[in-house]
Amino acid sequence: MAGRLFLRRQFLVFVAGGMLSALVDIGLMQLLLGAGAAPLAAASAGFLAGLTVNYAFHARVTFARLTQRHSLPRYLCVVALNYGITLLLVWLAQTLLGMPLAGKLASLPVVAANGFLLSKFWVFK
Repeated sequence: MAGRLFLRRQFLVFVAGGMLSALVDIGLMQLLLGAGAAPLAAASAGFLAGLTVNYAFHARVTFARLTQRHSLPRYLCVVALNYGITLLLVWLAQTLLGMPLAGKLASLPVVAANGFLLSKFWVFK
């Protein structure tokens, strides 16, 4: 019972870290756009800032495993895998339903669960 509560709490912390990262990503992008930056540059800077916050948050807070050498390359593999899953679901939704947003929305719980499990048992192990 205590193990399940810890796992549930840890997952909620993981999701909170993802939300914080998304705010940093979108916030920086909007800030840069407001300052006159090119859209792709602003989006890229926001993405990299959000990615950095996400990794640091999970390494320090969610899993408390910052010092492991292998965690960053493994984390980037999970990011790439989740990006691929997102693109696949967006493509499927566009192809089958003509609704790419449906695929993006469907990808959110999938990549959250996948990211949490791979982070817990492989990245920050």
